[in-house]
Amino acid sequence: MTDREAERTLGPTISESGVRKWSTDDVPQSQRLDYWVGAICEGFEELEASSSMVTAFGASLESAHCGQVLVNQVVGSAQDVFRTRTAISRSADSCFYLLCKLDAPWAAGQKHGVSRLLPGDCMLFDSKQPYELHFAGSADVITLKLPVDWVEAWLADPEGQCGLRIDATNGWGQPLSNFVRQLTPEMAAAPPLPSALMTDQLGSLLSLGTHDLVPDQGLQDRGVSAFIRKAVECVQRRHGEFGLTAQAIAQELHVSERTLHRYFARSGATFQQHLMKKRMGVAEAMLRDPRFDRISVSEIGRRVGLADTSHFIRQCRTGLGVTPATIRQSRSA
Repeated sequence: MTDREAERTLGPTISESGVRKWSTDDVPQSQRLDYWVGAICEGFEELEASSSMVTAFGASLESAHCGQVLVNQVVGSAQDVFRTRTAISRSADSCFYLLCKLDAPWAAGQKHGVSRLLPGDCMLFDSKQPYELHFAGSADVITLKLPVDWVEAWLADPEGQCGLRIDATNGWGQPLSNFVRQLTPEMAAAPPLPSALMTDQLGSLLSLGTHDLVPDQGLQDRGVSAFIRKAVECVQRRHGEFGLTAQAIAQELHVSERTLHRYFARSGATFQQHLMKKRMGVAEAMLRDPRFDRISVSEIGRRVGLADTSHFIRQCRTGLGVTPATIRQSRSA
């Protein structure tokens, strides 16, 4: 067993109220940063972390549920935390996180670049996408782990609102920040109101606080265009798979199926239209090429992902305006 594996076996202590706590006080100074990486991976998700204060590093994580929401508080030394593609590939579950740093300015980002945030500002993160957090001086952070279905019940476009600064001094960002700052693990373990009411209040404020968030339009347009190019490339590469679905493409791109459909809609065509256009284009090229005359119409249909011959012929009529046989006959006419 490696040192890090041994350190990760040091699980949290649990208070009488049910608050779990990890603390670097439990290990020698030389092992504290490695122990901390293991603690946040256990308490949150697969993450990488580093610190400029290796020889004097210290931190603690407390955690408790308030209904469906897991309330976490990190207090400790300066650190940088990264959610990488490699970490995402090792994670089976997905969720959203809402972060609010209490004590000092910080920097964080996802998709839209790294933003500078002030104490009390909040930011939403999607665990299926890389993100980074920078706590330059110290860390005193409330982090709320939010289930995907809970977030989607409150927000119309959660992925589009991730990585954007929620201003703690302006509009609905102010009451959202005030609420989050009060929602400590101790309060979660013994809430002053039923947990369902607490989480409903959080959902309402989150919906209001993110309602008018708009990223820089230039960055947004470039991001959408880049995403659509990747999605179309996936469709072009996988068009020959039987039963190819939007969900399969979304999983490859690490986004929700709803996000995939939304971006395709911005391109002026649906996922299914892109897929069928590619299939028909490849099929037509094969039907017009004499080298493929030995291959039956049914086999060409199978090669473009349409196993049912009659369905393939109907799609040719719809997409190309003629049947496969007509295309072949037109070459010799």
